[in-house]
This record gives sequence, structure tokens and C-alpha cells, in this order.
Amino acid sequence: MPQLSNTLPPVTDADPRRTPLHRQHAELGAKLVPFAGWEMPVTYEGVREEHMAVRTHAGMFDVSHMGEVEVEGPGALAFLQRVLSNDVAAVAPGGAQYSCLCAEDGGVLDDLFAYRLGGDRYLLVTNSANHASDLAWLGRWSRGFDVSVRDVADRYAMLAVQGPHARAVAAATLSVALPARMQVGVARVGNRPALICGTGYTGEDGVELLIDPEVAPAIWAELLDAGVVPCGLAARDTLRLEACFHLHGNDLGPDRDPIEAGLGWCCREATGFVGAEAVARARAEGTAERLAPFRIEGAGIPRQGNRVMSGGEEVGLVTSGTFSPSLEIGIGMAYVRGDLADAGTELEIDVRGKRRAARIASKPLYASPSSRKEK
Repeated sequence: MPQLSNTLPPVTDADPRRTPLHRQHAELGAKLVPFAGWEMPVTYEGVREEHMAVRTHAGMFDVSHMGEVEVEGPGALAFLQRVLSNDVAAVAPGGAQYSCLCAEDGGVLDDLFAYRLGGDRYLLVTNSANHASDLAWLGRWSRGFDVSVRDVADRYAMLAVQGPHARAVAAATLSVALPARMQVGVARVGNRPALICGTGYTGEDGVELLIDPEVAPAIWAELLDAGVVPCGLAARDTLRLEACFHLHGNDLGPDRDPIEAGLGWCCREATGFVGAEAVARARAEGTAERLAPFRIEGAGIPRQGNRVMSGGEEVGLVTSGTFSPSLEIGIGMAYVRGDLADAGTELEIDVRGKRRAARIASKPLYASPSSRKEK
């Protein structure tokens, strides 16, 4: 276990929030940056090294900045059917489900996971930047339902352990049984109650640990000693983009509906969720633009805001772009004109004034060997 010093500056009211693992990040030499009101590690050794550690072995991310909302009561299911786009009734106790939180016009306010902890008790994990607004939105729509909506974000620290060896290392190190993919289990981690979720944001197998903040440093140290590589937000972004997972604020937002974002699969309009009529209309009529993944054919690294060109015409805008360490090319996602969004379409990306040849691709841009085996 690394030895910790007491040299960090004190936190003032003007400082960003810090996770329970802030000192560990600083001691490991992480580059810390402001992110959604938090001070978070963006890199340790380097993006490529951390990215490939997750693709080939096991990496861990401190994602304690994510928000948690507990929904409980006899009206919990009816309430969640009203506010979440997916069919929550299909989630058995111990199950997990991805959904959108939509406005009345179908715009995506957030995308989140719902975990059914048992009976009428659910946990929602929100994006950190949207946590406060999500809480307000849920509170507004909870009126009339026999349900309690509680902010429990301070109750948890959250570690994501991801990679082809992540499950084996986590199970052996923590001496716990791990749930299957898209399941959630209750366990004791660090001799405290914890939730272990078979979900992640990298395209690799693994688990997300929701644990008592007081034991988070000890659990982090145990996993570090077991050879799990600490990873920052930069590698998390390159990994999720290779897998074509959305980032709210880039690829999703209140100005985009789930259909144009390619998330119609997690929308069940028959449940009558908020925004269902608008989503049904977009599904039936089609949308002017669609979110599509692409690969740069040659040199060039696309970035958010780059223009997508077809001939001399601007036909879209890049929402996320990066260099893929796994593929060793520039990749990204962009909203493009609907008739140009199919795989194989040749386009150009304006990267800092230079037109770079690109081709619309299929999802995911990179599939790990373990995920290919699952299919």
C-alpha cells in the first residue's frame, strides 16, 4: 500500500468537491482537473497505458462523482414507469436496466441505470453534472405517487473495475461473489454493506462497486496491490467512445430525442413515460439527423464541434472525437443528415481546417474479444 502524506492543501468553500479517494489520486501523481463540480483524476501514467490496461487486464476508475437516488414505496414501479423511458416492470429483483429521462418534448435530460434492489426499492445512478436537476425533475413528477425519492449520493463511493480479468481479480481480492452482467447484488465489502453491479462504461466486462466512503481508500489500496491499474477520466472517455456509449452533454442532451440518438431500443412508449408521445412521433416519422459512429481514414484526430462535410456542404457536427488506442485511428460520433448516416457512407471531417476522409461505421467501433464471445 502506498504511504500517504499530509501535505495536501485544505479545501475551501470555493474549491470543487473531492471524492473519498482524492488523497490517493494525489499520492499516485494523478493529474487532477475540475469536472462537473468535482476535482477528478484525468490521467495517471497516460491515456494509452490506462486504456490498454483495461482492454488487456484490469483497470479501476473512481466514479464517486456519480449521483445516486433511491426510490422506494408501493408506488415506486408506477412512478418509474412514468419517468423512465424503458419498461421498468421487466426488471426482476436484482436486475439492472438502462433508460433515458426525457422531457415532455422527448429531449433527453439524462441517461441512467436503474437497479431493482428488491421489492419496491430501486436505485438510480445519474450523471454527476445532472444530479441536482434530475432530483428536481423526479421530485416534480413524484407528486401523486406513493413513493419516496431520496438523494443518497453521500452514502456511496463508487469504483468501476473493468477489463477481461476484472471480475476474477475483484472476486479474489474482495472475497465476494459477483453478480452476472446487468445484475446487482448485495455484499459486504470492507466489512460494510455494499452493492456490486454487473455494469460498466468501457465495453469490457467488470463490476461497479458502490461502497461505504469510509472504506473506499482501503478497498482502492487492496485492488491496487492486486495489480489493478488506476485509470482516469481521459481513458474512460476513449474506452466508452470505442464502444459507442453516449456521453450526456456531448452525444445526448435536451435538444436531442432518443430516436435520433440511436436509443430507441431503450424506449417503450406504451408505458406512457414523460415524452413518450414525442418519441413515438420521432420513431414513426423519422428524424432529420441521426447520431452515427465514424472512422477517420488516414491522419487526423476529430474533436467535438468539428464539421461533417459531404462535397461542399456541411451535413453534420461531431459530438465526440478522439484517437483510438485500440484501433490506432481517429474515431468519433456525429449527428449527420439522416440519409448519410448509414454504415459505409463516405464523408469528410473538417479537422482544424483540413478535410479528413471518414467513413460511417457500425457499432461498436471496437469490440473486445470477450464481448465478441458473448455474442
